[in-house]
Amino acid sequence: MYELIGIVISMTIVVSVVLALLALLISRISLNRHVWLAGVFADILDFFYLPIKAIFQRCADTRTLDTWMASLKNMAHRSAFAETKHRLLLTPHCMRSLDCPAPSTRFGIQCQGCGKCIFSKMVVDADRFGYTLYIIAGSSYVRHVIKKESADGALLVACNYELNKVMRALKRKDIVTYGVPLLTDGCYNTEVDYENLIAVLESFGAPHSDNHRSQSEKS
Repeated sequence: MYELIGIVISMTIVVSVVLALLALLISRISLNRHVWLAGVFADILDFFYLPIKAIFQRCADTRTLDTWMASLKNMAHRSAFAETKHRLLLTPHCMRSLDCPAPSTRFGIQCQGCGKCIFSKMVVDADRFGYTLYIIAGSSYVRHVIKKESADGALLVACNYELNKVMRALKRKDIVTYGVPLLTDGCYNTEVDYENLIAVLESFGAPHSDNHRSQSEKS
């Protein structure tokens, strides 16, 4: 009996390692080309995330793991995101000007359109494409936003660590995510490839909904 249990445990470990390694390989390939069953492999990496992350902490850079996973999830979520009806655009406060005059609430930074940073333009473009923009000061703010909004889709702008973290969190809330990574990591003066962001917005088009409300209407 104990021998049988030992065999089952050993086989389970072997299968788990093989699946995790295969999913890692697929996530790496997703950076450069389309892969099949992206959603399945993304779920595998989510399931084994903590032990895989621990290995990366010892042997590599965890940012590499988050980059691979965010890329794989973008591929897995693209079709579903295109069908969403109420989309959020969640962006990090680290892109704002150092002397930003905007006040902060539990829902994030309330842009005043002062013109000192990219957010003055982003507010306009978000509304133009049918997104409700939130400038959040950390992933903990997301839970307040999703309680306020009945969203089914969220376009995320962040470093790859935060992209992967929020993607994992919103998956449990049945919110489809798609990520646009920042050009640089950090707590301030970060940047996004704005042309790429606009290209992503254009590729998805407007949400399939007539009930979008602009941020200014909610303020």
